[in-house]
Amino acid sequence: MKIKTLVLLAIAAIIAGVIYFQTTGESAVEVVMVNVERGEVMASVSNTRAGTVNTCNRARISPMYSGQINTLTVRPGDKVQQGQILLTLWNQDVEAQLRLSIEEKKVATARADEMCAASRVASREADRIGVLVEQKMISDERADSIVGEASAKVAGCRAMRHLIDVSSAKIEIAEAHLEQTKLRAPFDGTVAEVNGEVGEIVTASPVGVATLPAVDLIDSSCTYVKAPIDEVDAPNIRSGMPARISLDAFSDRTFAGTVKRVAPYVLDLEKQARTVEIEVEFDQPSEELLPGYSADVEVILDTRKDVLQIPTQALKNGNRVMTIDATGILAEQPVTTGLSNWQVTEITSGLGEGQSIVLSIDRQGVEVGAAAVAKEE
Repeated sequence: MKIKTLVLLAIAAIIAGVIYFQTTGESAVEVVMVNVERGEVMASVSNTRAGTVNTCNRARISPMYSGQINTLTVRPGDKVQQGQILLTLWNQDVEAQLRLSIEEKKVATARADEMCAASRVASREADRIGVLVEQKMISDERADSIVGEASAKVAGCRAMRHLIDVSSAKIEIAEAHLEQTKLRAPFDGTVAEVNGEVGEIVTASPVGVATLPAVDLIDSSCTYVKAPIDEVDAPNIRSGMPARISLDAFSDRTFAGTVKRVAPYVLDLEKQARTVEIEVEFDQPSEELLPGYSADVEVILDTRKDVLQIPTQALKNGNRVMTIDATGILAEQPVTTGLSNWQVTEITSGLGEGQSIVLSIDRQGVEVGAAAVAKEE
């Protein structure tokens, strides 16, 4: 009996010790608590790999033909206007051909004036011959000769007029050849790069052979991000959807954007997930958004305002959250969710505004039935 009594007393002491430690909090796990609040929840999808900032207008341009640079009027960083000459090739031969064509047109014009003046005189003479023939004052043979000569001179006048047109066409060809020796800006922009100096030879790039452009021109008034989206998320994205853009270069800021294009095909790259490329344009372009920056995009699929929300990290698998009951023990509670993103999740039922839930659900010892002590976030 004494042994049995001692055993019972030992068990009672152990139980009392456990209760003591639980009630005093010395064995309880500390958990971070948050309150259920009302706010805005957005459903969104993000790119799978980093995207790149691009400009809507960028031209890597070179002259149409190879040649020696004669003048170079721009340097990297220069602002240029559409149509401004950036460089010219040596073109004295083309200029000489143009001058020759202009002089040929002058000669053709003078000869046409001469021929047409003679044709007018001959035509008037032919008209008078008709009266003389009726009056039998000239032979028919002589009259035919005069009329034929007048007709020939009229035809010669027309031929010389056409020769003027031919000369004009030659001038246009020479002007076109001369223009091909000049490199002009296709749009307003900033010169990003110049490859070449005065006296160097510029080589035209044949089909299939990539060469450095003579001038790299960018227009920073319109910028966008090209980024890959997982094929699973792509069907939910449409042109016109709002988006948020974040850049590594501006880690403390986000930029508003709009989806402008969703590629009509899937990229299937070796050892990479299949993706669909999208283009998101910045709503407010800025010169600080340099082409080539790495960027991430978050496309906003839907937005709900003034709804109950909790941090997404507080949600367990199976749509459950953890709470602390009145006795200080951790318990699980099922909830129904709505829109969700990596930050917050909408709660449609199961929780009330102001109710406290456990945020640190991944902390060691945080499990149903464990004693817990709430700690401020």
